[in-house]
Order: sequence, then C-alpha cells, then structure tokens
Amino acid sequence: MSAVEYRFLEPLDVLFLRGNKLFGDPGSFGESLIPPWPSVAAGALRSRMLADEGVDLAAFARGEIDHPALGTPAKPGAFIVTTFQLARRHGGGSVEALFQMPADLVVSESSDGTPSIRALTPSPLPQGEGISSSAPLPLLPVLAETERSKPASGYWLTESGWKRYLAGETPTPDDLVKSSALWRIDPRVGVGLVADKRRAADGRLFSVQAVAMTKQGHRIGTDNESGKPILANHDVGFLVGVAGANPPKDGALRLGGDGRAAAIHAVDPCMPQADFDAIAAARRCRLVLATPGIFGSPRPSGPGVSAGWLPTGVTKTAEGEFRFDLHGVKGRLVCAAVPRAEVVSGWDLAKWRPKSAQRAAPTGSVWWLDELEATPEALRKLAECGLWNEPCEDAARRAEGFNRVALAAWRLKDE
Repeated sequence: MSAVEYRFLEPLDVLFLRGNKLFGDPGSFGESLIPPWPSVAAGALRSRMLADEGVDLAAFARGEIDHPALGTPAKPGAFIVTTFQLARRHGGGSVEALFQMPADLVVSESSDGTPSIRALTPSPLPQGEGISSSAPLPLLPVLAETERSKPASGYWLTESGWKRYLAGETPTPDDLVKSSALWRIDPRVGVGLVADKRRAADGRLFSVQAVAMTKQGHRIGTDNESGKPILANHDVGFLVGVAGANPPKDGALRLGGDGRAAAIHAVDPCMPQADFDAIAAARRCRLVLATPGIFGSPRPSGPGVSAGWLPTGVTKTAEGEFRFDLHGVKGRLVCAAVPRAEVVSGWDLAKWRPKSAQRAAPTGSVWWLDELEATPEALRKLAECGLWNEPCEDAARRAEGFNRVALAAWRLKDE
C-alpha cells in the first residue's frame, strides 16, 4: 500500500451528520450520527479533488472519465480512506486522534462521578453449572466484579489510552475524555419546501440535530472546587488518512448534510500501532474494528460464513471450529465481543439515489485469535489492508474506509 497522507478536517460551522433514518415529515426528528461513517470524509475529499482539477462532475458520475486516483464510480481507483477518527488539535498545533471504546472495555462511575475501566476476559463456560449459551465460540467475554455496577457511556480513549490498549494493558481513567468536552448537540428546526413554487410547505416543520464541535475557549465543564468554568484548550474535528492519492492540503470542503464548511490541514500525526513482533511471538492477538465492518459475503474460494458478526476471512471447519485466514494471517477464533449491529447506507451522488442499506458490525467490535500463524510483516499487511478479500468484494466500500482493523496484544491473566 502507498504512503498514507493525513488531513485534519476542522468544522467551521455546525454539522448535520445524518444517519440512515428518514426525516422531513411534519413533526419528525432528524438524529445526527456521531461519529459519522468514514464515507462522509471520503465523499468530501473526492468531490474537492475533482473540483480542484476542473473535472466535469456530470461526466464523471456517468462513468465517462477515469480519474488516475479515483477511477470511476463503478470501478474505484487507488484512493482508499485508511483512517477516520475523531480528533482534537491542541494549542500547540499537534493533532491527537481519539478512539471509540473497544467492546472489551467497560467504564463505570462511582457515586462522585469518578470513572474506572475494567476489561472483559475470555473465559470458558462453566460445565455442569446450569449455564447455557447460544454463543458458538469456546470462550465468552466475562466481566469479573465483586459488586454490580452500571456501565457509563460517552467516554472516548485518548491516544495514550489507545497505545496502552494495543499493548494489552488496561487504560487508566486519565486516558478518558468525555464527549461533552468534544461536541454539543444544537437542535434546529427545519421547514419543508415546495420545489416547483420555491416556497415553504404548509405544516411541514421538523427538527434536526446539529453538531457543534468544541473550539478553544468553549466552556466544557465546571471545576468542582472553585466553581469556575473549565475552558477547552483544543479544537475538535476529524483525522483522515488517505492512501493511493494526494488529497488537498489546505482550503475548505463541504462536509456532511447540507455541505457545511470544514477547513483542511495537512498533518503528520504519530498513530500508535501494536508491537507486531511481540504478537507474532505470542501467537495470539485481538482484532479490533476501527471503522464499521460490512461482512457476510462468502469468500471467493472456499466455504464462506455468512453470519454478519464474523469478520471477513473466517470459515467454519467440519469439527465446528472457526478459523481465520486473511492476508497471510491464520488463527483460531475463540471469543468475540460484538455489540448490536448497525445499518450503514448513504447517498449515491453519481446515481442520485440512496445506497443499499447493509448491516454492519459496530466500530470497537473485538475478536480474539489464538494458535496464530503469522509473521510481523503479515500482521502489518492485515492492519494496512483491512478486513477485505483479494480481489475485493466491494471496492466502493473499501475506498470509503469501511472494515479498517487494528491489531492488539492479548495478554493472559498471569502475564
């Protein structure tokens, strides 16, 4: 894969990050999706690239122009979104990626609001204890605790926390940041329009969620001791990595619904990665989804598994085991922590119609592999290529940044 170019997208206005739910009828409510799908950034960058080069957009949409990097709408070129993260730019100009909580980490809060983090542990189901499960894997992700607690939501991992997680350690409370310090929801009222008469439609008021990203100087909380406001020292936006193309380094683009303005900044972040040599030597690891995973298609050769919660590359043997084999990485799938599926769709500008709705495994889903057979180079290739077969079964979705994966160490209790 070619070198990755990184860009920080800084919203200059509120954003309308629409999901896949219809709205616009009288009294309906348009909910924003945070974080949005990586296709939001892919579409914005590709549109800006075509505009900069003076490409006839209508001709490109019809497939009459084969762009060197973007290809055509039917046959995408080398352009691929490899990274799409919420991020914040600090006062000194450095950009820090922020990560959704992996499914094997649980955050809870004490009575005073202090957070704590615990990790799920793959464990065998006790035999003869009257416990049964429909899970087909030999191990279940178990949270061992002495007292019941309620999981807390709205937390993100900082770059330092993600680095610890990839190394097989449990992040600390200092590695957490609340979503309230990153964005605010700004409800807006919309008015339905009569297109042919160019006027407001009678009785067509609806509500939508606008997302206001935090800027330096915004109030993000209150100090418990002094009662003084806590002001942000960062600007929040999105970090995008692109391979196979040279995206614009400055200027602006249209981002999200209604094409709200966002500034582009070329950046060179230090993205944490796992120790591939240590993982290869340990012969076990975790696969962690960095963007939503669209699975379910059988492999081009061999008996594929069509269950949407299983990652690409998994097959079921005659003995009932689930085996992973992709990009030179082989292993036995023994445990999974996959939250409820979400539905991914979008709007196809070339065909001017909605994209097909597809079930997807959420970002942060985790799978544990043991009996790993892989070189450090193969592990690095898997992280670079993502959970896609070769040849790719959906080049358009791959270009948009879906199925990106990170590899993390899997440490046992006694290590």
